Amino acid sequence: MTTVFPTPVESLEPASADASFRRYFRIVEQGRTWIVMDAPPERENVPAFLRVGQLLQAVGVHVPTVHAADPAQGFVVLDDFGNTSYHAVWTTPAAPALYQSALDTLLQMQSRILPADHPWLPAYDEGLLRRELHIFREWFLEGLLQLRLSAVEDSLWREVCDRLVTEALAQPVVFVHRDFHSRNLMVTTGVNPGVLDFQDAVRGPLTYDLVSLLRDCYLLWPELQVDAWVEDFRLRLHAAGMAGTESPAGFRRWFDWMGMQRHLKAVGLFARLKRRDDKPGYLAAIPRTLSYVTVVADQYPEWAAFGRFLNERVYAGSCAVTLAIESCGPP
Repeated sequence: MTTVFPTPVESLEPASADASFRRYFRIVEQGRTWIVMDAPPERENVPAFLRVGQLLQAVGVHVPTVHAADPAQGFVVLDDFGNTSYHAVWTTPAAPALYQSALDTLLQMQSRILPADHPWLPAYDEGLLRRELHIFREWFLEGLLQLRLSAVEDSLWREVCDRLVTEALAQPVVFVHRDFHSRNLMVTTGVNPGVLDFQDAVRGPLTYDLVSLLRDCYLLWPELQVDAWVEDFRLRLHAAGMAGTESPAGFRRWFDWMGMQRHLKAVGLFARLKRRDDKPGYLAAIPRTLSYVTVVADQYPEWAAFGRFLNERVYAGSCAVTLAIESCGPP
C-alpha cells in the first residue's frame, strides 16, 4: 500500500458493516479519504468485483474508481462515497428525486449492457434460482423456525419453486446487479446514485433489480408509489425496445412473482446470517420481507395455498415468525 499512500495515513477506521466476509476501512491521507476493501480471496471474488466495476463505469454508472488492487491478497483501494446511503434519506423530501435517479441508472444498466456481449457474467439460471429458494426452506423454515414439512407441504413447496423458477426464466435476460437497494446506493456530491456491492452481478430476469429497489427489505414504500414507479419504468423499457414489456398486467406479474423469489431467498439469508454467521441484526428485516410475499400471495389465485401455509404454519404456528426472530430454536 506504500505506493498508494506514500505518506503516513492520518487515520484508519471501520467504514461500514457488511453481510458478507468483506470489511471496509476509511483512510485519511493528506486530507483526502479513501476506502480500503479487505476481501478474503478464499471467500470473496475480487476479480469479479473489478471486472463488473469496469463494465459499469464504461456505460456511465457511478461506481467507485479503483486506485489500486491486489486480488491475490484481497485488497482494493477505492473512492470514498461517504456515509449517506439512500436508506438514510428515504423519508426526506429529497427521496423521490433520488429514487428517480436510481431508476434512471437501472434503465441505463439494462439498456446499455447487452448480456450477449458479456458471456463471462454468470447466468441466473434454473440451478441458481432453485438453490436460492432452498435457502428459505433450509435456514428459515427448518433452521430458525424448526419447522418440518409434511408430505403435503413438501409437495406444495416444490410447486412454489417450480412456478417461481418458470416465471423468472420467461423474462427477458438483462444485466442484473443483484443487490440494487437502498443500502447499496449512496448519496454523493456528484452523480447519484453512487452504486456499490455489484460483484455478484449476473445475466438474469428483467424485473429482479426493479423489485430489489422498490420492495426493499429494509424500508417500505407506499404501494401507490410502487405502482406508479413500476408502470413508468415499464413504459420507459417499452420505449427503449425491450421485449416483453407491452402488457402492464404481464409486466406487473413478472415484478410480483420475481419479488416472491427474491424475498423468500432474502428471508433465508437473514436466518442464515443469524444461525451460521452470528449476525442477528438482519432478523429485524424478516417480518417486512416476508410480508411482501404474503401480500402478493393474496393477490393471485395461484398462490392461495401457499398463502394459507404461511399464515397457518409460519405466522400462527407454535414457533411463529414474530417470535422466532427473538427466541425460537437454537441460537
